[in-house]
Amino acid sequence: MWRQRGEKCGAVKGERGGQYVGFSECLFRSVMTTPAGSGRGFGSVSWWGLSPALDLQAESPPVDPDSQADTVHSTPELDVLLLGSVDGRHLLRTLSRAKLWPRRTFNFFVLENNLEAVARHMLIFSLALEDPEKMGLQERSETFLEVWGNALLRPPVAAFVRAQADLLAHLVPEPDRLEEQLPWLSLRALKFRERDALEAVFRFWAGSEKGPEAFPMSRLWDSRLRHYLGSRYDARRGVSDWDLRMKLHDRGAQVIHTQEFRRWRDTGVAFELRDSSAYHVPNRTLASGRLLSYRGERVAARGYWGDIATGPFVAFGIEADDESLLRTSNGQPVKTAGEITQHNVTELLREVAAWGRARASRGDPEEQQSSEASPEPGTPAAPTPQSFIVHFLPLNSAETLHHKSCYNGRFQLLYVACGMVHLLSPELGACVAPGGNLIVELARYLVDVRQEQLQGFNTQVGERARAAGFAPQTEARPSETFARFCKSQESDLGSTDPAVAPGTPSLDVLAQPLEASSPAPEGLTQPLQGGTPHCEPCQLPSESPGSLSEVLAQPQGALAVSNCESDSKTGV
Repeated sequence: MWRQRGEKCGAVKGERGGQYVGFSECLFRSVMTTPAGSGRGFGSVSWWGLSPALDLQAESPPVDPDSQADTVHSTPELDVLLLGSVDGRHLLRTLSRAKLWPRRTFNFFVLENNLEAVARHMLIFSLALEDPEKMGLQERSETFLEVWGNALLRPPVAAFVRAQADLLAHLVPEPDRLEEQLPWLSLRALKFRERDALEAVFRFWAGSEKGPEAFPMSRLWDSRLRHYLGSRYDARRGVSDWDLRMKLHDRGAQVIHTQEFRRWRDTGVAFELRDSSAYHVPNRTLASGRLLSYRGERVAARGYWGDIATGPFVAFGIEADDESLLRTSNGQPVKTAGEITQHNVTELLREVAAWGRARASRGDPEEQQSSEASPEPGTPAAPTPQSFIVHFLPLNSAETLHHKSCYNGRFQLLYVACGMVHLLSPELGACVAPGGNLIVELARYLVDVRQEQLQGFNTQVGERARAAGFAPQTEARPSETFARFCKSQESDLGSTDPAVAPGTPSLDVLAQPLEASSPAPEGLTQPLQGGTPHCEPCQLPSESPGSLSEVLAQPQGALAVSNCESDSKTGV
């Protein structure tokens, strides 16, 4: 039976034994201003990347001719470990540009800090590889954009999410059937309780809890915005324009238009491909669980804990292979970030569709034989579905991967998102092969951090990379978005920089605790059942309240309540 809440917020309502129930709505009366540098707009869960998509083959070391000679009858492999890549943009761009490179087999090992991000990876990839006969290119690109970057969906897109989530919910507990229908996906490394929790996430997306109160996205977004802006809420349009023109434009994202950025800040809808009235169904893929401190007790709550400051425009919307899209007229870009994003995503899905067509033709011997025929001299071989597998690793496994021989010294490329930099350590560096590369996403496009914070963060990224056995790439082109390093041939696990040795705080705080200040703003949350102890990231001391650590908060324990329930059942 649910216990009663305090008098001001009313009582909890819902059915006995239900997993989630809804709060009666109440105002959060605590007024808080958000000074520049606080970083609260980044949130505690990432749903989209804060950097443009990369071709991972271009970032990895070239294939060794000697090793290629030893594998005449086999395809060279590229093993990549990605921490916090979140939305699969790097993987999709790598696949879309695979035809420009000699044939290689890709093994993408993805490590996230919450299972909702894993579920979004699976949904996005299943959409990208959807049979073109079932869903046309334009419909796929529009569905991709809405599911990926909009807080509200059109009813047809919401119906697709429900149907696909229901399919994935049935496949996750059946490994053989999963491998047969999704040969590009491997969940074998996940723990059983994580698979159970992943299934619960898909079932919530599929509509296991009916009604808009299960996830009232518009109210949650507005409450989060009020909490973030505090006394500046009534001037939110001026704040939005300032952040766009004085922050994002100055940092290289001039193509983001004022109207689209303002619309996203107000409603959470970044890509309005139809009339605004068509977007009214909450996007459940942006829901996640979090433990809050409420009157001295931990309360599991569902809400929107993602980005409300920068937006999803950076990943696909500020760079383009077609330079004409970035053309300016009278000093103003002729295309908006939304239009560039739609063009880039459409072209990306057009190229990735080749992988889906190859998968569909596996059963036809003639087509399979023609696809496997030797290409013309000097022409890269076309990709096949067997050429890549996405492996999902257990949560919180970054510090223990090197203990397994199958991962120690395996990866030619390591990618670390800015929210996961606190996991960059000598132990993680031991998983990279000698001569391998490291790419670290910098915090360039976090709008509510000061320039001195960005510079300090870049410096400390270099310190952590050196401690992990990496050195800056001398031939790398200068970049304010990514830091590029290479693994020293003689580096080993024992070489630790005393300035950033394990257990010694170096970065301000790269993981904020899960508990928010008490009392929690009730408008931000939907209470969940559960509240078992979670794995809290260590909090390092900070001298200033505006530390960059809070900006890069990616709590390790930000799991759905199903994770907590699995823990309580298994005792793990």
